[in-house]
Amino acid sequence: MDGTLVNSDAVVERCWRRWAVGHGLDPVEVLKVVHGRQGHATMAVLLPERPMEQNYADNRLLLAEETADTDGIVPVHGAPAFLAAVAALPHALVTSADVALAEARMGAAGLPMPQVRVTSEDVSASKPDPEGFLKGAAELGFAASECLALEDSDAGVTAARAAGAKVLGIGPRAATLGTDAHVQDLTQVTVAPTGTGEFVLHVIA
Repeated sequence: MDGTLVNSDAVVERCWRRWAVGHGLDPVEVLKVVHGRQGHATMAVLLPERPMEQNYADNRLLLAEETADTDGIVPVHGAPAFLAAVAALPHALVTSADVALAEARMGAAGLPMPQVRVTSEDVSASKPDPEGFLKGAAELGFAASECLALEDSDAGVTAARAAGAKVLGIGPRAATLGTDAHVQDLTQVTVAPTGTGEFVLHVIA
C-alpha cells in the first residue's frame, strides 16, 4: 500500500521523526529502515536490547498517531487507473498496516479498498517474513509463484521474493533492490485483457 498505491511519506516522516528524537536516535537513520515493516519490528531493529513488550506498546501509540494524521496523503501517480484496470482481476492488498491505518490511508488517497486484503492483524510475523504474501496468494486461489508483487521497500521485496513471487519495484526506494522490473510510478504500468480470461501487464521503462 504505502509507496506502491499511496504516497504517505509526509506522514511517515513526521511521526517517525518525532519517535526517533524522543528516543535519542538519528531520524535520518531511522527513516532508512521504517518502510515496509510493522512498527514494532522496526523498533526491534533500531533498539535490539529493548523488551518487545515496550515495542508493542510504543507501536500502538504510533499507529494511533499515523491513523489520525492524513495530511499530505495522496495516491501514487497512476494508482487510481491501475486499480480500476485490475478491479475485475484477482488482486490483493498485502500491507504491514493494520485495518484502521489501511482504511484511513486508502480513503485519504481516494482509492478503493481491494476485497482481498492481508493486514498486520492477519499475520504472526512482519515483512520481511513472507507470511503476508503467502496468505494473500492463497486467498486468491494461487501459489505465490504465480503472482506479481508490487513493492517499494527492502523489507517488502525480501518478503515477496521469499514467498516465491515475481516483484515489480515501484518508486525510488525500489530502484536498487534487484526487482524483476522497476518503474517510477504506476503511470508506467498498463493492464490489458487478452480475451481468454487472462491479462497482460505492460511495463513502460
